[in-house]
Amino acid sequence: MAIPTSRTKEKASISIDESRCSGCGSCVLVCKDFSLKLTEGKARVSDHALFGCIGCGHCMAICPDGAIEIHGRTISPADLFELPDKALVAGYEQLMALLQKRRSIREFRHQPVESAVIEKILDAARTAPMGLPPSDVNVLVLDSIEKTRAFAADFCTYLESMQWFVSKWFLAMMRPLWGKANAEMFADFIRPLFKVYIGKMREGVNLVNYDAPVAMYFYGSPYADPADPIIAATYAMIAAESLGLGSCMLGAIHPLIKNGNKAKQFREAHGIKYKSREGIFVIFGHPAVHYRKGIKRTFASETGLN
Repeated sequence: MAIPTSRTKEKASISIDESRCSGCGSCVLVCKDFSLKLTEGKARVSDHALFGCIGCGHCMAICPDGAIEIHGRTISPADLFELPDKALVAGYEQLMALLQKRRSIREFRHQPVESAVIEKILDAARTAPMGLPPSDVNVLVLDSIEKTRAFAADFCTYLESMQWFVSKWFLAMMRPLWGKANAEMFADFIRPLFKVYIGKMREGVNLVNYDAPVAMYFYGSPYADPADPIIAATYAMIAAESLGLGSCMLGAIHPLIKNGNKAKQFREAHGIKYKSREGIFVIFGHPAVHYRKGIKRTFASETGLN
């Protein structure tokens, strides 16, 4: 049995057509599970695999002879495709220009995003690397203003029932357990956020997801690498920028729907399958604003450079 995920707990099977194998050894080189070996000039399945084939497909994708097939863990030879021509691949300058052009957009035109464009964003996000295949990233897609507003309204109703969570007595009680950083975050960010989300929604103003035409919630399963949903969401944002859409990550929703019975009920009501360690909402739409300048960003620290 291989490493378990929510989608499969079995290892994939490796088939090698020795009559086609030229013995180049490329498959052995890229298999980090040690599932393959080179014997008498031919690639063969090893008896000393680390976990059992996890279905990454590297060996099948690198074989110049088409001698290897992987079946299981959601992949098969039918999933192979030809790599894009180098002429179609963006260079560093083009990529950097796209990244510099992107800014967080929270102001959208009252215009739907076509389903074909939404699918292109998801297609790009599906290519994101993952800790372990098959991907355990799940995506909730809200594909209209009506759906994003309904979600935001339900979220504010949920927050109203949870206001004790940001009460002064609760924050004072939790401060010794949470530590200084968390205590400051709750007092100076989460508590005001509850107030403005709920208060503005009562006035008919949606500051949860800004009535965006599209919202996507990227989250994992209990088996997922915590980074996987965030990486997939990042790919989605870059794809949206390339398609002329604005986007913005919303970090305040996920932490507030993780824990407790009410959070579980909220997730179930919206078809969210799992309590995820990490997750992120991203909103998309046609920008109603146009920025004329970029702003240079920095990391908190960069060590180890000469």
